[in-house]
Amino acid sequence: MSIARIGLDLAKSVFQVHGIDANGVTVIRRRLARSQLFPFFARLEPTLIGMEACSSAHHWARELMRLGHEVRLIPPQYVKPYVKRNKTDAADAEAICEAVGRPNMRFVPIKTPDQQAVLALHRVRALLVRQRTATINALRGLLGEFGIVAGKGAARLDD
Repeated sequence: MSIARIGLDLAKSVFQVHGIDANGVTVIRRRLARSQLFPFFARLEPTLIGMEACSSAHHWARELMRLGHEVRLIPPQYVKPYVKRNKTDAADAEAICEAVGRPNMRFVPIKTPDQQAVLALHRVRALLVRQRTATINALRGLLGEFGIVAGKGAARLDD
């Protein structure tokens, strides 16, 4: 069985694989558990694998590239037009397989672990700033119920 390209729909525990040959004929349509994914792709000849760019896609892309596969991440909004029927994991995998073979498709660069770590730090900092702002606003509202008026900002609460 010669597989030209594969569409892989990622999930938390169950993954859907859709593979076609050079003529566009479906040669594999399979559902895999998380523990089966790596051994399954380790047995395959290196091929083109497409995935939607989602939370775990960069991790899986790096793992599959280590096995010799060529991996391309596609933004989800570019995959959606290729879904032919109801949105299911199998339909998504088929749509990804179709989209990755398009000549004018745009892809997302695969991030290194260091790049992901920096992005995670920025997200955590942004979350902490939002939580601090929400807490200050809640405190100002509660103080207002007791007739205490505090100006906007963290520095004004010290007064």
